[in-house]
Amino acid sequence: MEKLRVALIGAGQICRTVHIPGYRSLPETELVGISDPAPGCARRAAEEAGIPNWYTDHHQMLEQLHPDIVSVLTPNRFHCQLTLDALAAGCHVLCEKPPAMTPEEAEEMSRAADKAGRLLSYDFHLRHAAGVKAAKQLLQSGRLGEVYAADTAWLRRRGIPGWGCFTNRSMQGGGPLIDLGAHMLDLAFYLMDYPVLDYACATSSDRIGKSGGSGLMGSWDPAHFTVEDGLFGFLHFKNGASLHLQTAFALHMQPKDLRSLHLYGADGGLSLFPLTFHGFEDGQLTDTQFISPEEGDLHAAAIRNFVQACLGREPLLVTAQQGAYTQRAIGMLYASASSGRPVCAEESAVK
Repeated sequence: MEKLRVALIGAGQICRTVHIPGYRSLPETELVGISDPAPGCARRAAEEAGIPNWYTDHHQMLEQLHPDIVSVLTPNRFHCQLTLDALAAGCHVLCEKPPAMTPEEAEEMSRAADKAGRLLSYDFHLRHAAGVKAAKQLLQSGRLGEVYAADTAWLRRRGIPGWGCFTNRSMQGGGPLIDLGAHMLDLAFYLMDYPVLDYACATSSDRIGKSGGSGLMGSWDPAHFTVEDGLFGFLHFKNGASLHLQTAFALHMQPKDLRSLHLYGADGGLSLFPLTFHGFEDGQLTDTQFISPEEGDLHAAAIRNFVQACLGREPLLVTAQQGAYTQRAIGMLYASASSGRPVCAEESAVK
């Protein structure tokens, strides 16, 4: 069988620790090239992984190697243009999350994938967990009844990243909302089946980030801290349902790291982390915890699903349209936090 030729754009940590081993583990793929503007980074990554070609110009790589698949593994600021370039070159694209800096960019990327007839997906790897699959099946079975509210959070006590560009708005587009909150919104929207967005209300803070210092993930410079350290928001949907979101790099609380997702339905409720169904039977309150198999590498699962979808063997779990929807919600929350007022969305839907 002829293997799919894979090229990587961006030679940072996520490339070396996730995408290179992910593709190398699959018999259907062959790593043929890697590009990074920093020559040393591109060369070292290629030599360490045995990738035959390295470049400082991704255009040159695309023109010379004609890859089937490209992974975009750069800071968020570059996701859109690099994805558009790869799609125009005829490649399927797996882009790291979040999709882009703005809703407009994410929607342009989705349209470009449709026009090119290529697959575009994002590494929302938590979607691939066994508990999420079981939760989706519970919802599809109707056990929860109509879901009318959700509550989700990803919070760190003092976990501002002390490396990379996570605290640089011009490179990332934001802080914990676009980094951590994007994952939780992706899960909630997938389980809620993408109800049409109505409006958003949100507040944010940078008090801890601007104070500087160190924490669980290193130290940071307050003079260069340009993102929020926490955002707290509310989304309302056209069907009357709502979602409450809390996300923070740094928050004074007891747990060092807290992830949660709760869905509330007319006939029952559901929690993740771990998956539990909350019901009422025969006059008694019930809480049924589902024991999921031990999770493997969810990043590897995302890469495997993308490759199988490119081969036409299984459906793509995370689609470009879903990514654009999540980016739209992120944009609404940021706009509300910035303006201090509710922000409405144009009526739209995800297929």
